[in-house]
Order: sequence, then structure tokens, then C-alpha cells
Amino acid sequence: MAGAMASSKERGAAKPAPTGMEPGDKTPAFKLALDSGETVSRASLKGRPYVLYFYPKDNTSGCTREALDFTAARKKFEKLGVTVIGVSKDSLQSHEKFRAKHKLGVALGSDPDTLVAQAWGVWGEKTLYGRKYMGMERATFLVDAQGKIVQAWRKVKVPGHVEAVLNAAKSL
Repeated sequence: MAGAMASSKERGAAKPAPTGMEPGDKTPAFKLALDSGETVSRASLKGRPYVLYFYPKDNTSGCTREALDFTAARKKFEKLGVTVIGVSKDSLQSHEKFRAKHKLGVALGSDPDTLVAQAWGVWGEKTLYGRKYMGMERATFLVDAQGKIVQAWRKVKVPGHVEAVLNAAKSL
């Protein structure tokens, strides 16, 4: 098997993301430290719907726009009883600076070892300007109060995305 993985890398093939993170599936167990100093987990969110959105990096243009859009819609999500949590590999200190700089109103979770991202199938090989590297896919998951994925958005394009998630959350 190790030989197969080496030859796959030599050919430049991307490692397939874990499957199973599709609508109807139960979410994987997770635990994240938040920039607020709290911890959130699948167990602590039990009985409440939530949005978990994964993004590549604090203070980059697309990630900032996405966080600002979720912040702008925060009260609408709250009215629906839906918690919104952004997740990246960045440190809690980076998240705190990101929140302060842009006056963000959504919780930010730190996944420095990428265990949560891997469990959700959003950590994998990416290519930028011909260079291959491991990184976070921009993806969003809407989860119902029973811990099942209602909708999954993969390879998210930011414009209009938060509105789509909010419209889907209205069906809960």
C-alpha cells in the first residue's frame, strides 16, 4: 500500500478526500478551541442546528469576505437558532487578530493539526501556480439538531454563498 501511495504521488494524483460527508450522514466527532476561549464539539452542539464552514486562511481576501458575509447574516442565523462556526488551521491568536481587525461576529475554531478538517474530508492536496501543497478546501456544512448533514457545499465560491446557506437553514 505504501508503494501505491508513493507511485500516486509521483504521478501527481491528488489523494482522494474521505467520503461520507454528504447530506444524510451523521457528522464525525470533533472538538475545537474557539477564539472566545471556549471549546465546541459535536456533543456540545447536540440538539442545535449549526453551520461549520472551513476556510483556508485568516486575513486573505476570499476568507475575509466570507467571514464578513457570515457576520452580516449572523442575526438571521440566530433567529433560526443556527450557530455559525468558521474553521481554519490558523492559531487562536491569529483568529483573535482576524476578529478584531474586521469586527467579526461569528465564532472561529482553530484546527492546527487539521484532524477536524481531515475527518470532514476538506484537507487535501491543492495546486496554485503549478505548485502542489496540502491545504484546506473552502467548504460549508449545514447540520441539523440531530447531528446529520442537511447540505454540503464543496469548493465554495464566496459571492452569494452565505445567502444560499441561509436559505437552506430556513428549511430546518
